[in-house]
Amino acid sequence: MTPQATALVRASWTKIKPLAEPTAQRFYGRLFARHPETQPLFQAEMAEQRRKFLVMLETVVDALDDLDALLPALEDLGAQHACYGVTGPDYDKLVDALLWTLGQALGDDFTPEVQDAWTEVYTTLAGAMQDGAAEQLVP
Repeated sequence: MTPQATALVRASWTKIKPLAEPTAQRFYGRLFARHPETQPLFQAEMAEQRRKFLVMLETVVDALDDLDALLPALEDLGAQHACYGVTGPDYDKLVDALLWTLGQALGDDFTPEVQDAWTEVYTTLAGAMQDGAAEQLVP
């Protein structure tokens, strides 16, 4: 990521963080409304799932200067998600809900540049998770 993209993600996260719980609720609400077939993939109680989602976002934002350090953990997470039944197309559904949610939370501050920066972050994360999932499926 460029330093500018990193700065945009961090600045936008700073604005979202005080509204983290309602933002997480909005994310899952959007995901399940647009893609109800994803709801059975979430086996945890939703309050716990929202907490995990927010911890992951915080971890990623904190690691933006060295996302490569997170890749092994993300690959493991992807393998775990594959066991839950998460497939490649599900990642597209998640990014759709994530970007919409960020746009709702940030309003006019969700500029095309901010959207591109978050898309880059998500693409990196989802790619690592899908790599881990693919390794899980190899006999």
